[in-house]
Amino acid sequence: MPLSPRMPELASFEVFLAIAETGGLGRAARQLGLTQQAVSRRLAYMEAQAGVALAVRTTRGSQLTPAGRIVAEWAARLLELANEIDAGLGSLRKEGRERVRVAASQTIAEQLMPHWLLSLQDEATRRGGTAPQVILTATNSEHAIASVRDGADDLGFVENPGPPRGLGSCVVGHDELVIVVPPGHKWARRSRPVTAAELAQTPLVSREPHSGIRDSLIAALRQVLGDDMQQAPPVLELTSAAAMRAAVLAGAGPAAMSRLAVADDLAVGRLRAVAIPELDLGRKFRAIWVGGRIPPAGAIRDLLSHITSQTTR
Repeated sequence: MPLSPRMPELASFEVFLAIAETGGLGRAARQLGLTQQAVSRRLAYMEAQAGVALAVRTTRGSQLTPAGRIVAEWAARLLELANEIDAGLGSLRKEGRERVRVAASQTIAEQLMPHWLLSLQDEATRRGGTAPQVILTATNSEHAIASVRDGADDLGFVENPGPPRGLGSCVVGHDELVIVVPPGHKWARRSRPVTAAELAQTPLVSREPHSGIRDSLIAALRQVLGDDMQQAPPVLELTSAAAMRAAVLAGAGPAAMSRLAVADDLAVGRLRAVAIPELDLGRKFRAIWVGGRIPPAGAIRDLLSHITSQTTR
């Protein structure tokens, strides 16, 4: 329940306890670094607000009333707890400046985070400081969003088609999905382009439902084929780029993968990219956090400032 408007504020209890402990307004003022007039006004305001006489001014100082002695005991307990909370909040603020818990989608965790974290450490070393400790969990975009909403993680990195509702976000990179097959696959040898409809009707090696890659491909197909588009069930559902790559190389079927994850395979010809001219397979990587447009101060903002400076170079 809300406090009564007759409840004095914490600063008033602090002044009153100093009067109780020192026995006079002047001595309390010197202890607190205030003027005697300021202490006197604070005591008078507190008594008027509470509706209780707390001290009597005498020629030898200030003497507590019976009610004042009771309130002084309460004030001591209240301020002890307040100091404990103040110290605890200071510890949390320090931790927030030094450590950040991050949940990142598989593609971002595997392909981008190592570079970002190493360059963050290098920059901190050059400046003679210490980089924030980053505790990283690799997951899919849906789970990253849920962990940020729930407070299990401070910061998330996702690859969904659009920004999640109710969270702050910013774009930290760009990517492209590519349809990959082994060199001997029929799509690698045909001269005419594969259509969006063909791709939708073909069982693919796929990530799990609600992963960023899967949702991005569905969004691209629906943009061309309509919202009622029905995609063929996957031939395999796998939870990592490495497993998908191995399945494609083994001949399980085509897959939509991040170009970042298969760049080396494409460069040496282990995999072939299949163009789907109808589809816009570009996508954005986003950082997400709880709050408004500006990331929270501390390790979260420091990390994001560094990442965005890297991606805009």
